[in-house]
Amino acid sequence: MGGDDAGTVSTRIWTIPNVLTMLRLALVPAFLAFIVVGDYVAALIVLVVASLTDALDGHLARRLGQVTRLGQLLDPAADRLYIFAALVGLAANELVPWWIVLVIVARDVFLLVLGIVLANHGYGPLPVHQLGKVATFALFFGLPVIMLGLAFPAVEAVSEPIGWAITMWGAFLYWWAGIIYAIETARVIRIPRVADKSRSDTLEQGG
Repeated sequence: MGGDDAGTVSTRIWTIPNVLTMLRLALVPAFLAFIVVGDYVAALIVLVVASLTDALDGHLARRLGQVTRLGQLLDPAADRLYIFAALVGLAANELVPWWIVLVIVARDVFLLVLGIVLANHGYGPLPVHQLGKVATFALFFGLPVIMLGLAFPAVEAVSEPIGWAITMWGAFLYWWAGIIYAIETARVIRIPRVADKSRSDTLEQGG
C-alpha cells in the first residue's frame, strides 16, 4: 500500500497516522481553554474528536504499515496531556482538588527519573506495562465522565460518583504501575553488577 513493511517500526515523521496524532496534540490547548471557561460541552466535543483521531491513527498505522517511532512516543504523550489538561482545568475551577493533580504529575516525574536512571546505565525505556495502560485508560475515561455531569446537569447525580470512582481507581493504578516500573528498573540495572561480581569471584577462585 506504499507504506512501510508490516511489523516494522520506521523513523519516518510525515505519515498519515503521525499527522493525525499531531492534530490531536494541537487540540489540547482548545480542550483546556474550554474547561477553564466552563464550556464543558465544547470540551467534550473536542475530546470525542481527539479520541476518534486516536482510534483512526492506530488503525491506519497498522493498515498502511506506517508504525513509526515518533508515533509510539507521541500517542501516549497525547493521552497524558489530555489527562493533565482535564485535571488542571477542573482544578482551576475548584471542581477537582489540586492534590490529585500533584499525585498524577508526581508519578510522571517519578517515571521520568527512572528513565534517566536507565539511560545512565545504557538502557532504553522499559516496555509499557499492561497495568499502566489500564491506569491511563481509567483516568482518560473517568475525568470526562465527571465533565459529563458538568455539561449535562440532568445526569450529574449518576455521572459524578461514577467518574470519581473511576478516576480515583485510575490514580491508584497509576502509582501501582509506577512502583512496578521502579522494581523492574532496579532489577535491570542490577543484572550487570551481579554478572560482573560473579565473574570476579570466579577469577579470584581460579587464581
